[in-house]
Amino acid sequence: MKKKLISLMLGTTMVVSALTGCGGGGDAAGGSAPAETPAPAENGGETADATENAGSDVSEPVTLTVLAGQSTTDAGIEDMIDEALAAQYPNITLEWECVDWGNDFQPKMQQYMQSGLPDIMIGKAQDVATYAPQGILGEIDAMYLDRGLDAARENVTIDGKTYGLVYNALYQGVYYNKTMFAENGWEIPRTQEDLQAIIDDCKAKGITPFASHMVDTWSIGNVTMQFMMNDVFNHDPAWGDKFRAGEVSFSDDQAAQTAYQYNQLIFDNTYPETFSTEQTDCDAKMVLGEAAMKVSGSWSIQNFLDIDESFDFGIFPFPNQTGDSKLIFEPNITIMTSADSEHQDAINCVLDVLTGNQELAVEIYDYTKTASMLKDVSPTFTNPSQADIDKYAADGMIVDVTLGNNQLVWGGFQEENAKDIAAWLQGDASFEDALKASDGRVGTSSAN
Repeated sequence: MKKKLISLMLGTTMVVSALTGCGGGGDAAGGSAPAETPAPAENGGETADATENAGSDVSEPVTLTVLAGQSTTDAGIEDMIDEALAAQYPNITLEWECVDWGNDFQPKMQQYMQSGLPDIMIGKAQDVATYAPQGILGEIDAMYLDRGLDAARENVTIDGKTYGLVYNALYQGVYYNKTMFAENGWEIPRTQEDLQAIIDDCKAKGITPFASHMVDTWSIGNVTMQFMMNDVFNHDPAWGDKFRAGEVSFSDDQAAQTAYQYNQLIFDNTYPETFSTEQTDCDAKMVLGEAAMKVSGSWSIQNFLDIDESFDFGIFPFPNQTGDSKLIFEPNITIMTSADSEHQDAINCVLDVLTGNQELAVEIYDYTKTASMLKDVSPTFTNPSQADIDKYAADGMIVDVTLGNNQLVWGGFQEENAKDIAAWLQGDASFEDALKASDGRVGTSSAN
């Protein structure tokens, strides 16, 4: 549903530019950085070079249309962006259409490709691989890209041109109750045997091993890609291409079948009402000690800390068959623009606010409980799992899930596979049926 929000002016606490042109003045990042904010190691502490002007003056009122495909953490950030934009560029108004990314973003994009794209689209990094080759996305100006980490460009650059601005990132794996693990003497599992030992001990003590909300097929699809990354793609990075070439299939490939079967492991070791439990209730069970672990991503942190701000949790990769699983990193909020927009100057002003207003960035990161992809900007919320993330990063044990998502796309493939997996788990289809269904939609597995 579209909503046109009235522009609001921020108070004097917001550091803004008095210029009508985009950029201009201020420090290198366009805002006042807290003195204690460290520069991330990835960029060596260098600051972005703010040019004199990010675009021409926008002296006349302009309304930009925005299609925002939101994750569960994101609803509400549009209000924050509107406020910051109104303070810095009061002649620009955003007309938002906010939809669920997993269910509605792809159909909306297909619809708009027939009638004309919105000026700005907010999706995920994997969407760039879907739409940029069709020539409908505009290049992102280097000025704004330079304010982001180098890693933010890797999976949104095609043939040397960058078509997406990656704003934040999520981590995915198995969240665990640190207190429960310590009290029961459980070590972080590296192998399936290690994990099974914890499951067995949980059941012996009347503890539900896994919290899960399989009523949300997007959750099934997400964890299945987690499993595919560590059992399939980490050992065969071109598996998706081989799938389309007829060299491998779900029906014949043991590693791919194992990834699907991990869903059965979760189903057999969660509570009976998983197919009627919503995410919020599921996360509450985890926080309240009714389950020891949850295969999930950073989107759960928001719920965890809303329920109990003192909840102590960590994260580890779901163990694969070879004992070398990596923690999964996912570029999340990604800003794309229309190649045919008549308002590029105004779009640049929006990009200027998003990448240059550090107070806005921290507000969004703290609200969504996600990691920053901007240089010299760090969230201030306490993340109990950060120590685990840092450890896996230091050990080189983090993998970007965009590898799998670009080869086996979400829309029309992963999401449909998840529905078949749900049918199999509930006894409405056989495992072989689910595998054959995945093989049967090979034509929809690639964006190209």
